[in-house]
Amino acid sequence: MKLTSNMLRKIIEEEASKFGDMEDVEKRADDTEETDADEIADSLGKKIDYVKALKIEEARLVKRLAQVRESKERAKADLLKKI
Repeated sequence: MKLTSNMLRKIIEEEASKFGDMEDVEKRADDTEETDADEIADSLGKKIDYVKALKIEEARLVKRLAQVRESKERAKADLLKKI
């Protein structure tokens, strides 16, 4: 079935009707809380520190994985020699 402009218009109208009544922007602006920039900066700083800690942890795990893989390869080689 082809999508005609009338069908598309009906679909858009149906979806728009699901949104309900739109609120006044200025009324919503009065209800919002304002936060200081230093509060946001502290939060961002903590998130940046967390990402750095995760990066360090990832590097440690990658190094450990390399050790495990190396041990696995040595064990395989030893096993094959004994067969």
